Order: sequence, then C-alpha cells, then structure tokens
Amino acid sequence: MADGVLLDVDGTLVDTVYLHVVAWQQAFLEHDHVIPSARLHAAIGMGGDRLVAWVAGDEVETHKGDMLRERWEVLFDGMLDRVRPTNGAADLVRTIKDHGLPIAFASSGKDKHLAAARRQLDVDDCIDAIATTDDVESSKPDDDLLRVTADKIHAGAPVLIGDSPWDASAAAKAGMPVLLVRTGGFSDAALREQGGASALIFDDPADLARRLDETPLGRERRN
Repeated sequence: MADGVLLDVDGTLVDTVYLHVVAWQQAFLEHDHVIPSARLHAAIGMGGDRLVAWVAGDEVETHKGDMLRERWEVLFDGMLDRVRPTNGAADLVRTIKDHGLPIAFASSGKDKHLAAARRQLDVDDCIDAIATTDDVESSKPDDDLLRVTADKIHAGAPVLIGDSPWDASAAAKAGMPVLLVRTGGFSDAALREQGGASALIFDDPADLARRLDETPLGRERRN
C-alpha cells in the first residue's frame, strides 16, 4: 500500500519542458554547438550536471560544462514569467491530499525555479516536504533524490508522479511505482521503455486526478 507521494515538478506540474529546450539550445549556440531540439528534449528531466555530456559528449562537458549551465540558467531565468501550471496540476495535488497521503516535491530544478513554480501552483499548504538536487550527490536518472525525498515524509512505499523517461528510470532503480503524465511531450513508448510495459500513463494531471481510483493512490482512502 502506498504511504506517500513524490511529485516531480518541471514538466509534470508546470509546463516548462520546452522552455528548458529553448534555453539550453541557445546556450549551446552561443558556445558554438548546434544541438537538435529533439536531442535536447530527450534529455530534459535528467539533472543539469548530466545533460551536457549526454547531448554533446564528455569533451564538451569537460571544457564548457559549467559555462553552458551558467548561460542556461540566465536564459531560463528570463523566461520565468512564462511558467504556468499544467492542466489540473493544483487539483491533482489537492485530490491526493484529500486521500490522506503525505506529499513531497522531488525537484531537479534550482531553488529559484522551484519557487516560481510554487507561486503558480499555490499548493504549499498541501506539501509536507521538498527535496532538490542540492540535497543529493547524484541527480536523475539515479534514484538518490527519490530516496531522500521519501525519507523526508517517512514513506517506506511511496509512489512517484513524473513526466519523463528519467523519472521512470529513477523510480525503477528505487523500486517505486511510477505514474506518468504526457505533459512533458514524451511518447508512450519512451516512457514505457524505462517505466515498463505496464506503466500507467495519463494525459495530464487532470486526467490522473479523474482516474486516481485506477491507481495505487486511489484504491483506499487513508483519512
């Protein structure tokens, strides 16, 4: 039985995936690297410490990784006023809370970016804990962030809600069930490659909230 919920934020609760793609692509262009949008999109959801090497190779990471991350941060900062919730995001959080489960944000983003998302979502009263990559040594697709976040809400059998193959991969490593939404723009095939053939996939948070009784989170109310 699930005893807690871990929520990814970027792409899952706020519609930021393609903003990240634009910011990363511009950062690479300014450092003389042309990276296709599709390849950048495929990397969104992993930690920024891993993204540069994954899309451009170890040599680029060694010589330009920190500069690229710094420029991406500046560019993404300039788009924070465009951050908006995904469809039904706040309602999903409140629906889960009504089921009596503790909830934690498990975010790979920076604190200021998470703060912008939190302002848009306006569900802080439902959130019991927050963990970011600042709390761990290794980012997604490793499972460190999920384990630390679960510990913060004392959950021994949590469920992760995410939007990317990297969320699914981290959950698999942690031995956690994962519920996936399509709001990150990833295909069902890409999500199931990491989440398994039986992975539960929903159109968006609103769809998941409507169908919560079909998941481990809705089969028995806790309050």
